[in-house]
Amino acid sequence: MNTIKTILVPFDFSPISKKALDYTIDFIGMDRDIKILLAHVTEEEDTKAIEAAFEDVKSGKTKFRGSMEWIIRKGSLTEALLAIQKNQTVDLVIMGTSGEDGKDISKVNNTSRLAVEIDNCSVIAVPDQQFEFSISKIALVLGKDKIQDRSVLETLLRITRRFNAKVVVLTVQNEEGIYGYSENDESNENLLEYYLEGFYSHHAFNENPDIVAGVEDYVAKNDIDMIAVLPLTHAEGSKRSKGLLTKELTMSSKVPVLVID
Repeated sequence: MNTIKTILVPFDFSPISKKALDYTIDFIGMDRDIKILLAHVTEEEDTKAIEAAFEDVKSGKTKFRGSMEWIIRKGSLTEALLAIQKNQTVDLVIMGTSGEDGKDISKVNNTSRLAVEIDNCSVIAVPDQQFEFSISKIALVLGKDKIQDRSVLETLLRITRRFNAKVVVLTVQNEEGIYGYSENDESNENLLEYYLEGFYSHHAFNENPDIVAGVEDYVAKNDIDMIAVLPLTHAEGSKRSKGLLTKELTMSSKVPVLVID
């Protein structure tokens, strides 16, 4: 993603989707070049009432000076949103999440499902939690895999530049062994230092047998504003993983999660 021109916000008029919209407006700030596309998926034949409700939402955001449009589609939520993302040239998706128990993957919510299934578009999952908008400290969760394609970091770089944020690379040590000294670790370190410019802070390690718990513990103790995850390291010939960590974090995190694609 070279620039952010259109942000897709799935919107069903619920408090969760309204919070995602408010987050998006804060994210955009005074940038008039970014358009918000509100997407509503329904089975209703007569959409006049929905269109009127959208007008009310738009008129209620008096401080937002940018462009806000809406699109109404039928079908299953995830499939409809994936189709919209592909057909509307969406650069970023910002979607609310209900904060389900991240351990019960049998109850994967729509946000987690979309974040894993979407291609060539990053997603910010906004939790249904109380927090003030801020993007000053981002924790990029990395394991032992090597990042083969630096372009996967483009979205992260754009966001750090936009908010002058610092990026901490976080590795959770969930098993015995030496961390931080492998060839992959060194390669990733050099890449991040070079590509993220002065926004890269340091590499932190947190011991915890449960990776998700380790991430959330570090976030809570270090005032992290956003978690960033890579469902894939974009290694040559790699296939999309099932994204277990992505699903769990987008379902349980108390801060927004950036799923980079």
